[in-house]
Amino acid sequence: MTDAVVRARSIRKSFGDNEILKGINLDISTGDVVCVIGPSGSGKTTLLRCLNRLEAIDSGRIWIDGELLGYVEQADGRLLERRYEDLRRQRQNIGMVFQRFNLFPHLTALENVAEGPWKIKGQSRASAVASAEDLLSSVGLGDRMNFYPAQLSGGQQQRVAIARALAMEPKLMLFDEPTSALDPELVGEVLAVMKDLASTGMTMVVVTHEMSFAREVADHVIFMADGAIVEAGSPEQVLGNPQHRRTADFLARVG
Repeated sequence: MTDAVVRARSIRKSFGDNEILKGINLDISTGDVVCVIGPSGSGKTTLLRCLNRLEAIDSGRIWIDGELLGYVEQADGRLLERRYEDLRRQRQNIGMVFQRFNLFPHLTALENVAEGPWKIKGQSRASAVASAEDLLSSVGLGDRMNFYPAQLSGGQQQRVAIARALAMEPKLMLFDEPTSALDPELVGEVLAVMKDLASTGMTMVVVTHEMSFAREVADHVIFMADGAIVEAGSPEQVLGNPQHRRTADFLARVG
């Protein structure tokens, strides 16, 4: 696929004797929004962490924007691990938003968002701050720029986290159940920002239990169970007319 932002082949990952990912194959095209659903322990979060090399895979290959992630392939097919500086360059193309917001508590919202472009990408401080101001305004936090994380609600903190990831100008955004740690009344404000982001053409992989978001926003839905992709297709196919009993049972439980 020439327009594939993500291409994964035969991805396996174990922790001790517990095999978490069992030969995952995945293609995600530019601008696609892919929602990954499934029961706890099915491997969803591990898959995301492998897609940005927070976890090293045991076997298989992952390409991000056509470049092999984490390794350089030799002429004889052997794989050599990339140097840390090179891996860091690759990771700059992959934004990730976690369940817990992981903001720097000693920095304001503005400083949290500007830190990466300034310290890692080498932008001037003035340019990084100006971009951070624009991003915080775009997620509805123009009046909270100088607040510290402890002064913000959970939904506001998560929106800062999204702005911080976007500040690095990634080609791919990964969301690991970004609303699961929020009070119910705060979920909508984060999902609204994600919907707006999807409308801009950002390529997104979203692990979520928000079925309404998947129905409305996703181009593709993947149902995982026991470390494997059980079913994949459009929201209409997977959520509206599941073909596998495991998928149907899961959807009946989550509503």
